[in-house]
This record gives sequence, structure tokens and C-alpha cells, in this order.
Amino acid sequence: MKIIVLGGGLSSERDVSLVSSAGICRTLLEKGHDVFLLDAFMGFPYDKERLSEVFTLPGHGLDIVDTIRTEAPDLAAVKASRPDQSDCFLGPNVIELCRMADITFLGLHGGEGENGKLQATFDLLGIRYTGPDSLGCAVAMDKGITKHIFQETGVSTPKGVCIHKNKNKKSLEDLGLSLPVVVKPCSGGSSIGVYITHTQEEYDNALAASFETEDEVVIEEYIKGREFACGILDGKALPPIEIIPKSGFFDYANKYQAGATEEICPADISEEVSERMQALAVRAFHVLKLNIYSRADFLLDEAGSLYCLEVNTLPGMTQASLLPKEAMAAGIEYGDLCEWIIEKSLEERYGITK
Repeated sequence: MKIIVLGGGLSSERDVSLVSSAGICRTLLEKGHDVFLLDAFMGFPYDKERLSEVFTLPGHGLDIVDTIRTEAPDLAAVKASRPDQSDCFLGPNVIELCRMADITFLGLHGGEGENGKLQATFDLLGIRYTGPDSLGCAVAMDKGITKHIFQETGVSTPKGVCIHKNKNKKSLEDLGLSLPVVVKPCSGGSSIGVYITHTQEEYDNALAASFETEDEVVIEEYIKGREFACGILDGKALPPIEIIPKSGFFDYANKYQAGATEEICPADISEEVSERMQALAVRAFHVLKLNIYSRADFLLDEAGSLYCLEVNTLPGMTQASLLPKEAMAAGIEYGDLCEWIIEKSLEERYGITK
């Protein structure tokens, strides 16, 4: 099978995406496929008459991959480094190569790669791709809409509201909240821009910082508890995984700094709690109109109450990422997981069976 693995892009999760995409590319090569790793934003300048050669080029595009740093990438520097200086999200030959492939494996995280826009574009262009479709991605990417849907459909989630940059600022009391609260971007990922605020000054500073990058932010009650994730494959939950940062919470640095976080899978929780978490993950998956696969994030407080924070539609896919670890606990090897995602996407969206 000819496969483009599409990563990178122009979101704060760019570096994470490239490492995920490299892992996917390598394992699919081992499975015998013709695979090329492509940066969605930088593209691949190449003779258009010879693009079919790209799928078997030595190196398979893996030379673009670096390590994940503990800070989000400088996107202004990324834009400045693009040779054609175009403001188009998709770089040279991206559309052409994706159209030539049997399927494009979406290794993108955040931004235009995960908010449904790229999926809708590919639908219009007849490009086959992996993962949830445009509607589910658009809904799940917006944390304000997600919270509203959860509240209306009985998916337990922290109490909270979405506020707009240009609207009259309301006090926490007017919002029905009190300190401590969490301030986070409405559409961000990898916990970038998430603030836990305990004082009015911290809250005001968090709002100011958040509104520098997004027009909408979510304010929600702070829940003290243990952190978990639960993957979903085709509407069925995987064994939950517990995430234990050595300090603070599971923010960007703790996610990607070696040794900063301990992960336990299957999670050391009772069967009853595990089943409740899995049932909530599946419910969240369905009410957000998702398909193929995703990963839900949870908090478990000291009283045993569960709270679903959000659902990631294109979760991390390095072998050390949460979803592949959960799949491994369920007996699914990393390479088999990647092939399953391809096969399920082809079958469910395009009616193509192996």
C-alpha cells in the first residue's frame, strides 16, 4: 500500500506530531508498505513529473524529524523558514502526494490538523485519510462546545464556562465559579496555555496570557485528583492508563520531558472505577460524533467521582504515547494498531475492505 504519513503542520504541537509521524512511518515500513513522511506545512519540493518516485525514496522523509523539546516550537521561525514564504497551510506537493497515496495517515496534532478543517478539505478533494471525520474533529477540538455537550448528555465534566475576549469581563462569582479555577485555551492541545490559578492576581494574569493567543478560553472549577486517559477503538474502550507527574500536572513539559512522568497501565484502580471510566469514554466518543479512534482524558477525585476533561481525536502515536501503551495492555502491538487504524478508516469511511 502507498501511504503518506502527514505530520508537522503549524500548531503548538508541531514537534510532537513529527515524532508521532516518524514512529508511524517506521512501523508501516516494517510492515512492508511504501511510506513517506511529509510535513504538512513545509511540503516537499520535487519534480512534479516524478512524484511517484517519492514513495520509495531512500530515507522516506524521516530526516525532517527532531526531538520533542520541553517548550512549544517557535511558529514564527517555522513560517520564516519555509522557502516559498507562502501563507498556505499546505506546502508544496502535499495535495498531489496525498491524492496519489492509497491513504494518508494523519499524524497531525492540534490546530488545522485536528479541528476538522483538513479533514473537510480532504473530503472535498477525494483524499482518503485516517481517524475521525471533519464533524467529530471540529466538535471535539472546541473545549467550550465539548463541555456544553457533556453537560447536556450526562457526561460528568468539571463545571465551567467559555468566555470571549471581546465580551464584557465577568467576575468569577458572576460566572458561578470560585477560586481555585483552571484557565485553558478553547482549542489548544498538549496542555499548552493551561493555568491552575489560586488567587485573583493569578487568574487575571492567566486570562491576559490566554487572550494573547486565543479569542476564547474555558474557565472551569479546579478538581484535585488523579489523572487518567482511556483510549477508544471503534467505540470500544481500552484499559485506562494513570498518569503520575513527578511535579505539578500533566503539562507540556511533563508530557515530553524524559522521566518527568510515571504511567501505569492498566491503571491501579478498582474494576468498578475502571468500568465507569471506560463507559464514560465510550459515551463521550459517541456524543461528540467521533469514529475510528480517539483518547479521553479524566480526573478521579478523592471522593471517587470521575470527570471527563476532553477527547483527543488525533492522540499521540509514538510507541511511548498513552494510546499505544493502552493498546499494548489490550494485546495490540504498535504496528498492528497503526495498520488497524488504516484498515478501519478505509472500511468505515470509504467502504474498502482488505
